[in-house]
Formats: sequence, C-alpha cells, structure tokens
Amino acid sequence: MNHVEVIDHPILKRDLSVLRNAATPYGVFRNTLRDISSILAYEVLRSLRVKEVPVVTPLETTMGHEVDENVIVVPILRAGLGMIDGFVQFLPSARVGHLGMYRDETTHEPVDYYSNIPSGIEDATVIVVDPMLATGGSASGAIKHLKEVGARQIKLVTLVSAPEGIAFVHKHHPDVAIYTAVVDRELDENAYIRPGLGDAGDRIFGTN
Repeated sequence: MNHVEVIDHPILKRDLSVLRNAATPYGVFRNTLRDISSILAYEVLRSLRVKEVPVVTPLETTMGHEVDENVIVVPILRAGLGMIDGFVQFLPSARVGHLGMYRDETTHEPVDYYSNIPSGIEDATVIVVDPMLATGGSASGAIKHLKEVGARQIKLVTLVSAPEGIAFVHKHHPDVAIYTAVVDRELDENAYIRPGLGDAGDRIFGTN
C-alpha cells in the first residue's frame, strides 16, 4: 500500500512553527502538541465507519449516526503520551494501550521495555501515535509487536517524519498507512530529524 498522507492545514503549520522554536516553554509545547494532535486526529478519523441510530429531536424522531468501530489508541512511550488527548476528545469511548519503545543511543535500534494492550485488538482500528518518526525503528518495532498480539488494522500517526523513517516502516509494514504533519529533510549523523524540533519527549516533560 505504501500510503503516506501529509495533512495540510494552516493552523497546523502555524502551531508546528511554535513546536520547532527552541524558545517555546514546556507548557506551551505540551498544549500546542495537544492542539496539533486534534487536527491530525480529525483527519485520521475521517474514514471511521458509522451506523444509523434513531434520534428523538424536540419535534420528531429522525435518523442520526454513531461510530461503529472499536478504536484503540496506542502511544509509544513516552513522547506519544502527549498526543492522546487529541484523539480521545473526539472518541471518549476509545481505549488506550501503552507500548514502551526506546532508541538505543549507540546502535539506534529499538528496545521494547513495556506493553499493556487492551483486549479485542483483533477487531479494532489501532492508531499508533508518536510525535517523531526518525529512523523508523521504534515505530516498526511497535507495529510488529501489535501485529504479534493480533492487530490487523493499524495506522501510524506522527507529527514530524524523516524520509528514512517512512521508507523503513514501509519496507517492513507496507500495509500500514502513515499520517504526518510534515516530512522533514533528513536524519543527521546522530539519527535526529533535521530541521526537526529536538527531542519531543524532553520538551513535553521538561527533562532536557
């Protein structure tokens, strides 16, 4: 499939500039990431199935709609936690899993250290969220883990993506669609995205 959708929106572009700015305070960074995640979520959730249900208005009964899919949002710890609210505000019934993957700073390979995934993943639309898609190792490892526990329909949502990361995920998981706000230029020698926005986890939680 090899599908990548770069979501184009003027407010998203404005807010992305706030996140790129090294002078942006932690609190502003967190709030802005939440706002951007809402825009991404709105577009990613566009394809959800709905079913008709009766609705009683003040004047008569008519037909309305409700979402007819089981949705599980899985943030890749820890930075992915900053994107959850953007999705669950639209789908309060969505369940949230947690998957811990970190990048070894020497080998740049993903290390899996924690997993807590809701039941019923086999029949769910699984949305993996992580602000940065750099080498693609962590995202690919997370997708592999989710497939091994039964996930069959997976979408990957990122804020900033590198071409190398997109290519890596598509190589190993050509069936997984990637949604992102922007595709940046490249990875540097330390596997950081350029121009990027630094370490998203550190900037969310103030640990840099």
